[in-house]
Amino acid sequence: MAKKSKGQSNPSISDRALNRATLARQMLLRREKATPVAVIERLAGMQAQLARPPFVGLWSRIHGFRAADLIEAVDCRDVVRGTLMRGTLHLVSRKDFLAFRAALQPVLAAGLQAILKDRAGALDIDGLVDAARSYFGEEPRTFAELRAHLISRFPKADERAMGYAVRMHLPLVQTPQAGSPWAYPASSDFAVADAWLGAALKKPDASAMALRFLAAYGPARPDDLKTWSGLANAREVFESLRPQLLVFSDERGREIFDLPKAPRPDQDEPVPVRFLPEFDSVLLAYAERTRVIAKDHRPHVASKNLFVPATFLVDGMAAGIWRVERKRKSAALVVQPFVPIAKNTRAELEAEGDTLLRFMEPDADAFSVVWPSKTLARPPKSA
Repeated sequence: MAKKSKGQSNPSISDRALNRATLARQMLLRREKATPVAVIERLAGMQAQLARPPFVGLWSRIHGFRAADLIEAVDCRDVVRGTLMRGTLHLVSRKDFLAFRAALQPVLAAGLQAILKDRAGALDIDGLVDAARSYFGEEPRTFAELRAHLISRFPKADERAMGYAVRMHLPLVQTPQAGSPWAYPASSDFAVADAWLGAALKKPDASAMALRFLAAYGPARPDDLKTWSGLANAREVFESLRPQLLVFSDERGREIFDLPKAPRPDQDEPVPVRFLPEFDSVLLAYAERTRVIAKDHRPHVASKNLFVPATFLVDGMAAGIWRVERKRKSAALVVQPFVPIAKNTRAELEAEGDTLLRFMEPDADAFSVVWPSKTLARPPKSA
């Protein structure tokens, strides 16, 4: 627990205590009985560049979770998938999409400018958004179809730049497809968000987003909020909220903020092993991620192509990566630790991994958990 350090005004909080607080907010200390909608809201959304990872993330957090539970929530439009934090696809509740989207528009516009640079200046953003709104308003369509339509309307413009501008400026959600095992096909149709959800976006409220971030990821610093959301004014937002927040000092003597009534378990709270999917936000939400992954191990999950592999936690810290390999009717969970794993922990990982594999590959006939003969070599510093 946090305690006062000699000579400082704020109580101190250790990295290990931050770890346990994060795990409590992220429902990784124990599985809980809750609906997918409630959990996705508690997590303030789940990163979802790929359709399958949120299913794995919910499986690790919800007692008795079934894929059909999330598919039903998506089909009922209680959960949607769209471009939000940091300009990346997220799975969020209907309520949170309506609340978050307008607050993030400056982030998305800045992202467009950063990627396109001078190409952005040649675009008629308002004209493109109006054309795309009308086109998607007729019926859900793919972005490939949109780009072909825009070329017919603006034949001299940059096709890819137009599509990206629409993605960053027009609030859109992907539409599910019946029969897809993870709700969304590889190439999804899109619809205009307010029409799909039958409601208008809420007015921008960065302070409300910051409070939701702290509830899901706190204690945290302003640069963590910026890392998670992309909001450029994160420090000003935290300063405006300071009177209603607790302030601690981390192990480096820096201020770190939290909600007064948020859970902060004892730093020695026991933690079960957990498997996290690709792009799980618990590894991405912080500017400095030492509360969940050791500095020496971070290169294993920070590739140049921005792909974040699936990881597993031991004592609350990222201890390795995993993947599924399928050969006909046989499915294997390949577990690659960063360092040697103790025998009893290895048995715990195998039991958890076997159950996960059966969830992910329900039509397989044979299941196995495979350990490569060596741990992962430390990547070069340039990785």
